[in-house]
Amino acid sequence: MDVMEMLEKARDAATVRLAFGEPITCDGVTVIPAARVGGGGGGGRGRKDGVQSGEGSGGGFGVGVTPTGVFVIRDGAVRWHPAIDYNMIILGGHVVAVVALLTVRTIVRKRARRS
Repeated sequence: MDVMEMLEKARDAATVRLAFGEPITCDGVTVIPAARVGGGGGGGRGRKDGVQSGEGSGGGFGVGVTPTGVFVIRDGAVRWHPAIDYNMIILGGHVVAVVALLTVRTIVRKRARRS
């Protein structure tokens, strides 16, 4: 696959359908899932002249999708319900705890040197 073909496939993959899912309706309530979409790509090409001749090509593309929440439509009113990522909350708690422990350790060491 050459670079132009890869870019064309990437363009076709990057649609609004990645960010908003199919609406789901039940008992008069419609739910529309939403997500954060990010992507990236790269390409390359090469040719070496001289003693060794070679040719090259390359490419890559990736897409990441993270759920962010849902829109709920009920009785003509639209409400946003965010998705809560408990893993990120726990990770944030760990980071705060480690920073606090390192700070306390530094304070204790400095006080011990003064004595």
